[in-house]
Amino acid sequence: MIISTTDKVPNKEIIEILGIARGNSVRARHIGRDIFAGLKNIVGGEINEYTKLLEQSREQAMHRMIKDAERMNADAIVNVRFTTSMVMQATSEILAYGTAVRFS
Repeated sequence: MIISTTDKVPNKEIIEILGIARGNSVRARHIGRDIFAGLKNIVGGEINEYTKLLEQSREQAMHRMIKDAERMNADAIVNVRFTTSMVMQATSEILAYGTAVRFS
C-alpha cells in the first residue's frame, strides 16, 4: 500500500477514486502519567510519556486507515492527513484520513 501526503504518486496514473479511507484512535491519559507530567511541567522539557502515547495513537490510526483502504481494494492512499480533537476531558482522538485510489 502506497501512502502519500501528496495528491499524486510519481509514475502512477490514478484511474479510480474509491473514497475516503479513515482510521482513528481514541486514548485517555493515565493518572500516573499525569502526575509525572505535572512535575515535568514545573521544570520544563519534553513529556516523554505523552510523546509515546501520541506516537502509538498515530500508528494505530494509520494502521486502521490502511485496513479501511484495503477493504476498498485500493492500491494507495493519497493526500493523507492527521487531525486530533478532544473527545472529553483527558481523552483525545487522532484521525488519519486520505483518498483511497486505484492505479492503472
